Amino acid sequence: MIIQDSIKVKVDWFLKQNQSNMGTALGIKFLKISKEEMIAEMPVNEHTVQPFRILHGGASVALAETLCSIGAWTYLSDDKTAAGVEINANHHRPVLEGGKVTGTAKPIQIGRTIHVWETKIVDERGKLVCTSRCTLAIVDRK
Repeated sequence: MIIQDSIKVKVDWFLKQNQSNMGTALGIKFLKISKEEMIAEMPVNEHTVQPFRILHGGASVALAETLCSIGAWTYLSDDKTAAGVEINANHHRPVLEGGKVTGTAKPIQIGRTIHVWETKIVDERGKLVCTSRCTLAIVDRK
């Protein structure tokens, strides 16, 4: 995994938490964590397909929001966190069970109270599967 040096301590802490969450349940594996670009892959398996055995659109959205939320978090002090307030997705092509997809998220706008990120998800051939835009509120951590 590639980790940007300026956030290495923060990311090491995050990875050591090893908590069960939606990302772990879906099998999301981080490949790159940085302020400029987040990359992760997700299997297309029994946990991420819809009843017709193709990638569930909700799983794509979960991958996108996971990447965007953690990407936004890399910018924040310890007393802040990022919470999704809006996400949209366009699903361009199906992916059959047995494959995997890779999501790449990049910031569009980094503000003090709002971040906007875009995610592109591709299949193993590099074909575009989904595009998503996520707006995150920067809030106090309780």
